[in-house]
Amino acid sequence: MEYWPVLKLFLIPIGGGIPSGVLAARDLGFAWPLTAFLYLISDVILACFFEPLMLGFIHLSKRSKKLDRIGHVMGESTRRTVARYGHKTGSLALIGIAFGVDPMTGRSVAKAAGHGFIMGWMFAIAGDMIYFSVLMISTLWLDRILGDGTWTAIIILALMMIVPALINKIKH
Repeated sequence: MEYWPVLKLFLIPIGGGIPSGVLAARDLGFAWPLTAFLYLISDVILACFFEPLMLGFIHLSKRSKKLDRIGHVMGESTRRTVARYGHKTGSLALIGIAFGVDPMTGRSVAKAAGHGFIMGWMFAIAGDMIYFSVLMISTLWLDRILGDGTWTAIIILALMMIVPALINKIKH
């Protein structure tokens, strides 16, 4: 079986490739466990690329005032983003952050909370896999109703952007 087209879609940042990857996997005859496993692989690849970038930025920001300022701005933005999850950074909060924001933010917060590579990415990937599962089920369900993969992907992508903003607006 050819896995690369699906994996490539899952590697698109910010979740944009999830609906398309799920539909492509379905069209290729992949069972849902294989589809979920390919998404897990994409998260592991992300971890292998993001971790050195994050650590390199942390290291370089200690030597550069400009990078240090950028780091503080990013840190403040992250603090504001994750404030809705509470101030405790226990495992459920970290999983919730990765689910509600993205795995890179989840890993960054886990790093700030003192978690190393393995545990930090386990929390981030767990949250992201839950997010993926919700999107996979929603995509397959909507596609069964519509019977049109293009519209399904467009609607799911729109909902991915609109629903969190609506929830945030309702909460505040």
